[in-house]
Amino acid sequence: MADDIDDPTDELPSTAGDFAAEHPDVWESYADLGEACADAGPIDDETNRLVKLGLAVAAQSEGAVHSHVRRGLEEGLEPDALEQVAILSIPTVGFPQAMAAMSWITDLTRDDGP
Repeated sequence: MADDIDDPTDELPSTAGDFAAEHPDVWESYADLGEACADAGPIDDETNRLVKLGLAVAAQSEGAVHSHVRRGLEEGLEPDALEQVAILSIPTVGFPQAMAAMSWITDLTRDDGP
């Protein structure tokens, strides 16, 4: 399965990039944990990405939502599939939180934003 955590040599958002540069051993361990979790079962890469996006939506983590959407698009996921994750979250996390997540997703899936 593909790595679930960005390689420290990849471009990271400034805070994560700074942390990876300042604490490479911790970052490497974190990346190894992400990879081990991704490899712990039979879930394919596409499903893995959608699940991780759903968890980021539920956690209301804008940065993680952006990261998983960006990486999903790079991996060939359809924008509609990524946006459906926000729709699926409505009954679980509530309409306002789902709409916040939808805006974070469409930041990257649509040229005109939300």
